[in-house]
Amino acid sequence: MIKNLCLSCFLYLTILSCNPENSSKREENITSKSVNYKDQTKINHAQGFTITYHNNYKIVSILSPFETATDTSKYVLLEKGTPRPKGFENAQVINIPVTSIGATSSMHAALLEFLDSENIITGLSNPQYIYSPKIQSRIEAGKVANIGRDQGLNNEKLVEMHPDVLMAMGGPGAKVDQYSILTQAGIPILINSEWIEKTPLARAEWVKLIAALLNKEELVNEKFGKIENEYFRLAQLAKEVKIKPSVISGLNTKDAWFLPNGDSYMSQFFRDAGGDYHWSNMKATGSLPLNFESVYPIALRADAWLNVGFDKSDTKANILAQDSRYSDFKAYKSGQMFSYNGRVNEQGANDFFESGTVNPHIVLSDLIKILHPELLPNHNLVYYKQLK
Repeated sequence: MIKNLCLSCFLYLTILSCNPENSSKREENITSKSVNYKDQTKINHAQGFTITYHNNYKIVSILSPFETATDTSKYVLLEKGTPRPKGFENAQVINIPVTSIGATSSMHAALLEFLDSENIITGLSNPQYIYSPKIQSRIEAGKVANIGRDQGLNNEKLVEMHPDVLMAMGGPGAKVDQYSILTQAGIPILINSEWIEKTPLARAEWVKLIAALLNKEELVNEKFGKIENEYFRLAQLAKEVKIKPSVISGLNTKDAWFLPNGDSYMSQFFRDAGGDYHWSNMKATGSLPLNFESVYPIALRADAWLNVGFDKSDTKANILAQDSRYSDFKAYKSGQMFSYNGRVNEQGANDFFESGTVNPHIVLSDLIKILHPELLPNHNLVYYKQLK
């Protein structure tokens, strides 16, 4: 109770300092200025957000995949020292360029590091699960605070830190309302839904949203353009193969065998790598839960078994110990079993889900090397590794 009372008092003082009278006095010192956004970025793959450019501000729309089309969240990215535009009364305002960020996902950390801006991360959810050595060194130096988990954030800590924006993970229950304490304190909440994108390039393209927050459009156009071109080159290389090895993914658990749905980014990876994935035509995103008996006939004949295991120490032996029927699989017998645990640190942070999201061309290179080694004879696996 005492803790909540202290937080309420802190919020009261914070809101009091932002009362209309004080705001009007500050506005007297604001002079209108025109910002020429000569460097703009265009969204070519991602379906979850849009950016439009205006005189001294940008409008970002985050499209909710879990609600109706009318439940789009709008944000005004407003240049510091310029007046707020009219007509966006219900939109959150984020003053740019952003100089401090609280992030709730390792993906967010990867997006920022991609733009050489990891130094503006001041708070992280579950920082022990960050792979990046650069960010880990900042955590160890006390420059990045632990802000709790996305669904259990340390509001008191965040209000005290007061980052320019908090990036939250999008999901079925993700609404700005659940962050009311933070919004009352004047901390904008940017809800990202990058994980529901259907293609690897679409997921990686969310880096352009971060670039808009940082006014780094020129840099993101250059760096993402190179990745995009390389991804297309690799996909075209694999597209020309005559024989496509069949692929199975994941493992059976106590409840179900969760496989990538046909419209998921992982399924797209398999297609672009020249693989034949049995469930590729399923018109849905996310995971497809099936029982072992449904998967067994397909897995029995699959040439390659990908995304096997959850731990960097997994081997063929301990995978078999989970279910003796795995020894029947063609890929088990041939040793064509691969996990995406090639880069996992001592804390268990997996870089496949971090920098791998902004380097889809490297992930694709790994998969092509696995399925068609003759196409990339000089490539060494980065995110994937073969189970022995």
